[in-house]
Amino acid sequence: SESLVVCDVAEDLVEKLRKFRFRKETNNAAIIMKIDKDKRLVVLDEELEGISPDELKDELPERQPRFIVYSYKYQHDDGRVSYPLCFIFSSPVGCKPEQQMMYAGSKNKLVQTAELTKMKVFRTAQ
Repeated sequence: SESLVVCDVAEDLVEKLRKFRFRKETNNAAIIMKIDKDKRLVVLDEELEGISPDELKDELPERQPRFIVYSYKYQHDDGRVSYPLCFIFSSPVGCKPEQQMMYAGSKNKLVQTAELTKMKVFRTAQ
């Protein structure tokens, strides 16, 4: 459901995501987030700089979901360069059903709170 909110977003993470959206660096970078199930909060797991998509994939846990905001260099056909943000919801095969439900139920709140509304949402199945 669009209105379901399982977990809130940690205040320090909201600020970190806001700064990340407006970063001036030109390298690929990612913020990986996880859920602290005891606090029912989406929190920072790790920040990565200069990371390729393949390296990012290798950083993700094999059996635990994660949320990722990824900024990368994109070369347009006309020569322009931009740095779009991607919101990625990684939910690998083999995750515990209760974890999958917590993440699925928290995704919309995270996207809304972090003002990531103009991004495409990708769902990975590793």
